[in-house]
Amino acid sequence: MGTSNKTELDNVVVRFSGDSGDGMQLTGTLFSNLSAILGNEISTFPDFPSEIRAPQGTLGGVSGFQVHLGSSKIYTPGDDPDVLVVMNPAALKVNADAVKKGGVIIFDQDTFNKSGYDKAGFTTENPFEELGIPESLQLIPAALSTLTQSSLEGFGFDNKTVLRSKNMFALGLICWLFNRPIDQAIHFLTNKFGKKPDLLHANVKVLTDGFNYGNNLQLAINTYFIEKSHETPKGKYTSISGNKATAWGLLAAAKKAGLELFLGSYPITPATDIMQELVLRKDLGVKVMQAEDEIAGISAAIGASFAGMLAATSTSGPGLALKSEAIGLAVMAELPLVVVDVMRGGPSTGLPTKTEQTDLLQALYGRNGESPVVVMAANTPDDCFQQAFMAGKIALEHMTPVILLSDAFIGNGTSLWKLPKLADLPEIKPNYAKAGMENFNVASRDAKSKVRYWSIPGTEGFGHRNGGLEKDYLTGAISTDPLNHQVMVDTREEKISNISEFIPEVKIEGNKDAELLVIGWGGTHGHLMSAVNSLNKNGTKIALAHFNYINPLPKNTVKLIQHYKKVVVCELNSGQFANLLRSKVAGVEFLQYNKVQGQPFTVAELEECFTNLLK
Repeated sequence: MGTSNKTELDNVVVRFSGDSGDGMQLTGTLFSNLSAILGNEISTFPDFPSEIRAPQGTLGGVSGFQVHLGSSKIYTPGDDPDVLVVMNPAALKVNADAVKKGGVIIFDQDTFNKSGYDKAGFTTENPFEELGIPESLQLIPAALSTLTQSSLEGFGFDNKTVLRSKNMFALGLICWLFNRPIDQAIHFLTNKFGKKPDLLHANVKVLTDGFNYGNNLQLAINTYFIEKSHETPKGKYTSISGNKATAWGLLAAAKKAGLELFLGSYPITPATDIMQELVLRKDLGVKVMQAEDEIAGISAAIGASFAGMLAATSTSGPGLALKSEAIGLAVMAELPLVVVDVMRGGPSTGLPTKTEQTDLLQALYGRNGESPVVVMAANTPDDCFQQAFMAGKIALEHMTPVILLSDAFIGNGTSLWKLPKLADLPEIKPNYAKAGMENFNVASRDAKSKVRYWSIPGTEGFGHRNGGLEKDYLTGAISTDPLNHQVMVDTREEKISNISEFIPEVKIEGNKDAELLVIGWGGTHGHLMSAVNSLNKNGTKIALAHFNYINPLPKNTVKLIQHYKKVVVCELNSGQFANLLRSKVAGVEFLQYNKVQGQPFTVAELEECFTNLLK
């Protein structure tokens, strides 16, 4: 038995890893939520396999959850963990190389046996030596399975049910290690298992025993303490995932516009959580239709839009492809519609639980004909709220479909979010047809902005038909006149281009006087910002321009980019945004740094890239 000391840290990265059935996602979520309540900055990265349940103990079944806690602003879930919790040898094998020097590995010694070694593909019975794990790492064995069985002795559960609770023992141990009080964790468990008192009692018992195990034995390691953040403005905060924030952003836009929200969708990884969150909001007037397929989902949403609702549909890359014809209908009918694409690895079924930014060109051009739509992207889990709100605002005020790009990394990940007040959000004023308008028809529009007037069916004096055939610019009647078609194509394009006057200009972060400008968009912001800040602190001058608005681009885009001598565009694809910028910005050589591995950037690889570019 040893003694432990409390070490105060500015930030720490913890990774939980085990089988898909070991509850790593729940364990990580509870720990990160608990840390958020205690006032820490957080950023999380759930990473799990596509298989529903791979064979137990195999490499293919390893599921992980990483959380980065900080006493000051943090932008990423961290590259590598300071503390790794592994539930079996396979999890060790997958993650051992990532642990930082001087870090800690806590492992369930009950699973470290010949059977576990064989399933994980070890050739010896000393996995730590076989993996070459350095002596600088602290190894903490804990008989999680046996201890959980002892904790629940007398509860009357079968062994399989008992072992499902060992993640709670691990959570209790981690709460001890990081000086987290467990009362809030018990509160979370009460909310989750409140309708199943036997399971609630069992999980609380195991959690408490795990905490006491570390506290009573005084394991011979340091415990850690992360001071609460003093940089966050006063207000109410919570931990929120990107998908949940997206759902709430759409709901806030509907409330601000005085409309009901309709979501027509079909379940698809990793976007389904948006639909599941909105289903719970019947109390706020939300209507959700789970359709039989992607096409029916968006078609129902278009119908709801025609009827006067804020309509949305949520999907991922394969679903966006299926929705392409219907998006073209919404373009031709000039109806407000929000299409949320939580991007994943592709093509086809691809890597359903992994992240990419490979749907950008599909969002921009993946329809027949000249079919311009607004394309936006969210940066972080909490930013998904703001961008979903703005997507609703732009769709309603400019009578257009808006494609909002998120991705699996920020959609599943969480960050600290300050709850906004509805009164503080921008006004949303749909472009309604006005009383007293003469000769109103389906093509009537504002002469300057080119935005079509929205008439809700049943409004006296504003009866009209709408559809997918081209319309006469003046009368709204079906038209095949060549010159009229040119006018209508130009009008729809001009309407989208004019939106650049209503969106914020792109801002420079980092050092404005830099020689190198880093450009990114969407969910890569945290890693790019971290790398830029790190190098600037070391005396290297680097600037960052990160884009939320892709089409139209902010109006200062060309002038801003042309100001810099060297420009590199960083994307989780093969260069889609870089190619778009080449078509928009003259006289600039766009360098590229690309990664298509189903994983986000690491800060370390970005720092190496930027340093090499400046040599």
